[in-house]
Amino acid sequence: MVTAIERLTLTEYLSYENETDTIYELVNGELIPMSLGSGLHGDIAEFLHDRLRVEIKQVGLSWTAKQMTVGIQSPQKGRWDTCRIPDVTVLPLEQWQQLRSKREAIISLDEPPPLLVVEVVSESTKTVDYRAKRSEYTMLGIPEYWIVDPLAGKITICELIEGFYDTTEFTALEQLKSPTFKELSLTVAQILNP
Repeated sequence: MVTAIERLTLTEYLSYENETDTIYELVNGELIPMSLGSGLHGDIAEFLHDRLRVEIKQVGLSWTAKQMTVGIQSPQKGRWDTCRIPDVTVLPLEQWQQLRSKREAIISLDEPPPLLVVEVVSESTKTVDYRAKRSEYTMLGIPEYWIVDPLAGKITICELIEGFYDTTEFTALEQLKSPTFKELSLTVAQILNP
């Protein structure tokens, strides 16, 4: 006996409540539980969140960095909605202040995209982070996307140029070169071993 998958609209997703602490992304109308990842995954996301906030403050930008608190509505592949929750999101402070007044902090398709998103790869998210999210973030016009991969020991920076991501990979003691954070002074080793 085949059971039909219950699919939700974005509106239903935003009002969905369950009795657990599980965080879900909405993918093609399906609730997909976000895995916890390893402790290292969490340490890397926290380290980058903290460092990007310091960098924003030092440079005096009117931006903010948020760790797993901003959802991004993705373009529909079919008739069902998708909403991603990046590990770290950098966005203008004014945009964050507008999101704070909503019930859920979701950047919708009719709003400007965030400036940068970071995904930390786990064993269970490799394909999604490298393929699905990269494709979705390209279509959304997100100027910069970092794929931080402790499994492969590298960081891929995707820069949106003329509608496509150009990628640069960094490993070991190489210093990241971020188009958004030009003054950032971090090596891959520092990020992958916080």
